[in-house]
Amino acid sequence: MNKRSAIKLIAGGALLTGATGVLTACFEEKPQFRSVDITGADYAKDFALTDHNGQPRAIRDFQGKVVVVFFGYTQCPDVCPTSMAELAQVKKLLGANGDKLQGIFISVDPERDTQPVLKAYMANFDPTFLALRPTLEQLPAVAKDFKIYYKKVEGKTPGSYTMDHSAGSYIFDTQGRVRLYTRYGSGAEALASDIGLLLKKA
Repeated sequence: MNKRSAIKLIAGGALLTGATGVLTACFEEKPQFRSVDITGADYAKDFALTDHNGQPRAIRDFQGKVVVVFFGYTQCPDVCPTSMAELAQVKKLLGANGDKLQGIFISVDPERDTQPVLKAYMANFDPTFLALRPTLEQLPAVAKDFKIYYKKVEGKTPGSYTMDHSAGSYIFDTQGRVRLYTRYGSGAEALASDIGLLLKKA
């Protein structure tokens, strides 16, 4: 083999190696989330609400943690307590990474869900979880930002109404970016798996 042929062979090998690298980058596997991947969504980006301790909160307060945001109300008979209990179970399933999960409950019933009521309610699930209370004026804007549905359903007496509302949760990564939407009833194991993937990529 002469010198010119050897140079061509080396150059060809370098090109092939480069092309393989490009193809590998193009076909790099995305995380196999069980929830709905909404990475890059132009909604559900942030909130500016007061928690059950009277502290103003925004998504940036939880940098380094995966944040799960659920909308509900304390007098909800089934979906809300089930979802929050499931989230508490997720924290246990995460083991040593449990402290990197932040549960957030946003009330759609600020008339009845006062700060003391919300604080007592969250104590039933996990002491680190926070409940946020929008004012009646803030609630429509927050619901619109997060594309969630809520509607007051009148009862037999003025205080016995119920609230219809969306039942899924939004999941933010450790950088405060909305990444996933998990439907009600997906199960603690599936949610823990997705959160584990987000923490692994952090």
